[in-house]
Amino acid sequence: MSHINLITEIPGPKGKAMLERRKNALPAGLAKSTEVVVEKAEGGVVWDVDGNRLLDFAGGIGMINAGHRPEKVVNAIKTQLDKYIHTCSLVTTYEPYIELAELLNSLTPGNFKKKTLLCNTGTEAVENAVMLSRYYTKRPAVICFEGAYHGRSLLTLSLTSKYSLFKKGFGSFASDIYRLPAPNLFRVPNGMTEEEYLNWTIANLDHALIAQVDPEAVAAIIIEPVLGEGGFIPMPAPFLKKIREICDKHGIVMIADEIQSGSARTGKLFAIEHSGVVPDIITMAKSMGAGMPVSAVIGKAEIMDCTHLGGIGGTYSGSPVSAVAAIETLKIISSKEFLERAEHVGKLIHSTLQKWKQKYACVGDVRGLGAMQLVEFVKDKQTKEPDMQVAMDVLKDAVSHGIILIRAGLYSNCIRLLPPLVMTDDQLIEGLKVLEDAIARADAKGLNAD
Repeated sequence: MSHINLITEIPGPKGKAMLERRKNALPAGLAKSTEVVVEKAEGGVVWDVDGNRLLDFAGGIGMINAGHRPEKVVNAIKTQLDKYIHTCSLVTTYEPYIELAELLNSLTPGNFKKKTLLCNTGTEAVENAVMLSRYYTKRPAVICFEGAYHGRSLLTLSLTSKYSLFKKGFGSFASDIYRLPAPNLFRVPNGMTEEEYLNWTIANLDHALIAQVDPEAVAAIIIEPVLGEGGFIPMPAPFLKKIREICDKHGIVMIADEIQSGSARTGKLFAIEHSGVVPDIITMAKSMGAGMPVSAVIGKAEIMDCTHLGGIGGTYSGSPVSAVAAIETLKIISSKEFLERAEHVGKLIHSTLQKWKQKYACVGDVRGLGAMQLVEFVKDKQTKEPDMQVAMDVLKDAVSHGIILIRAGLYSNCIRLLPPLVMTDDQLIEGLKVLEDAIARADAKGLNAD
């Protein structure tokens, strides 16, 4: 049986009318990856306003790992709504905030006492993690990496890479930010082996502490264990271990940004667990709330306790409605069965994508960790010149045939796959076939053009 059911083009008449309303009511700079206009969603399936049924391979940019509308999460929200919606953690105390913090403290890696601050967005989580690090160390500087995405506030946009898409026109930016190369093993410089290149990026960390910033001025080093917007590039364990070593040596706070790579997406609750490295602070958001706006900063108690009374917090931070959603979501995604499912989904997707790499001239690389997988498109397999147009053509073609997708990568020449992990194997296989057919058509077009 087909899970995709298209009865109109996408968008259909109702969808086009809604998109016209969007154009007239919302800012032009608010982008959208597709022209899908949603009516309802469940599990890994989305219905649009024209009655079309699609498979969701974007998952709200990694926000829906537990699926759309998990029953236990929905029920927890409904129960909480019958009690109270919000009383503000800066004014009163309520159990959902405490229970969620206790759960996160127990689930994050590290054999030390932890505490948790709840926020609303990934941006807020990163902002607070940096603020706490600066207060704790009494230092100003932060080291981040090329390809990183950490948010859209002034500070987090300063940390974010991919200048033209996110930063153009918004400067000037926050000071004391130092950006270093991160290893991308698909783009090893000519004349170097992968091992030589990785060793160079590791050595460059020490070099930067002489050439760019004194380690005694560095409050934090922040890194995504798998670069998200940067193109699903897993950070090699030796690179992460070197960062940990530098932080230990110089009293620097190591922050792991797990906003996209966490929440069981890679087969472990946190992607950094694959390396064995334990950070001082973890930021978490997206899928931890199954779609509800909630994020967290989980860290060593002495760091989390360092500020003066009233130094952290926000009006909506730790919303009890979002907190109960996150509690139920974490119970689901931290279970042995769910983590095994994530691993299975990752293997299924990756084994399929690997065949495309050999089969299609426009597919330069396929990569990822666990169920966080991506296809990178190039104009030439030898030069690896990015092909942004083919990526866009494939995305539009695949969406028109019933799957929801979003691009990624420093050059926006990649398509990332973040389907809800509750999606069935049949649904995954059907969606991947739609994507492959779109790639085949684009590849044939390119060959004919040559």
